[in-house]
Amino acid sequence: MTLAHEYFSTRLAFETDPSDVYAAQKAGERFVLVDVRGDDAWLQGRVSGAVHMPYRDIAERAATEIPADMPVVVYCWSPGCNAGQKGALEFSRLGYAVREMIGGYEYWVREGQPFENDEGPCERVFDPTVMVVRR
Repeated sequence: MTLAHEYFSTRLAFETDPSDVYAAQKAGERFVLVDVRGDDAWLQGRVSGAVHMPYRDIAERAATEIPADMPVVVYCWSPGCNAGQKGALEFSRLGYAVREMIGGYEYWVREGQPFENDEGPCERVFDPTVMVVRR
């Protein structure tokens, strides 16, 4: 195995992206999607179907709220945010199979995936700078 092959295989074992997560949701795959951002961010908007557990609370809450054998996918704001990595680290310390959704909430929304806030579903927007938009 080449060094490049090992590197990219390892990344793919621990990372996923918004379109793959959305496809997995639609396919009914077994996992829990965890928003690890703070309360204000959660209130502003979140991925439909996500659970809110700020990364600072994972050590205290995870074992009582998420079964130990449940795969976890975490996300934060965007590629400029490392809360997803902090959350993934906490879940891994507790023994969970965990992956980070790269791009975070920002790319989820920009790719037109379903999102919501406390008022309900938000209008889906398809950003042509990050995806092909067919009309």
